[in-house]
Amino acid sequence: MVHGDADLVGKTLSESGLRERDITVLTLHRGTTVIPNPFGKHVLEADDRLLCFGKLEEMRSMIPTRKKRRARVKKLPKQPIQPE
Repeated sequence: MVHGDADLVGKTLSESGLRERDITVLTLHRGTTVIPNPFGKHVLEADDRLLCFGKLEEMRSMIPTRKKRRARVKKLPKQPIQPE
């Protein structure tokens, strides 16, 4: 998925640099529209989903890193809970 703050937003497939990374876009999904074998003139928009073929390492390098969430741990009460 092309995230809203990605460098690819607003660029055409030709300008995106995907070809230079040996990544081929097979299908572009935009909302309910499916564009098979999109041409280089298609401009990428936020929330576009791309089905790609290419080197796995190259595609993984384009995925933004996620922030790790800290686990929320509840503190136990000092006194045991008595059944009613």
